[in-house]
Amino acid sequence: MSGTYPTTPVFNGVGFNSRHYNLSSETISGRTQVRNIGGQRWEFSASYPPLTRSEFAPVLSFILSQRGMAETFTIVLPEISTRSGDASGSVQTSVSEAIGQTTISVDGLSGTLKAGDVIKFDNHSKVYMIVADLTGSGDLEIQPSLRVAVPDNTPITFNNVPFTVRLNNDLQEYTLGLSSLVRYEVDFIEAV
Repeated sequence: MSGTYPTTPVFNGVGFNSRHYNLSSETISGRTQVRNIGGQRWEFSASYPPLTRSEFAPVLSFILSQRGMAETFTIVLPEISTRSGDASGSVQTSVSEAIGQTTISVDGLSGTLKAGDVIKFDNHSKVYMIVADLTGSGDLEIQPSLRVAVPDNTPITFNNVPFTVRLNNDLQEYTLGLSSLVRYEVDFIEAV
């Protein structure tokens, strides 16, 4: 892992996607069968407002140090990584949870974790999305299902959640206009 993505300058937009892996087949009569083969990851693209060369320099140097898709790093996404509810406290699992679970027992929660917010368990790098509000301790509903077992008393990050990612391709390019302003968009995929 090679560091944390620069927090300045700030993105002016983020396109956020969830990719699931399924196999499907369709008969001539139109009947469709779909089978989930497991796995899910987050993918996103981020764009910047026009930047001066000096504003862009820290971003470009970080991007070049990633050697295309070779390195992984963390990034905290504006808005997406931040909780929307009023949750506080030291939230942690209250029992051990097995791979495949989507209902996670938690305690230490004051306030509300909101559906659509993201969380991360301290024992692995995957980020999960909350799919139902939870006020106070209880059963937290998440998607996708757990990829790694979570022991009892595992801390849960619910605000400023860092995504572990890599660049989505080996080619990175930017445009430098006649007014010496740089236009740049970058694509990330979750590294799980």
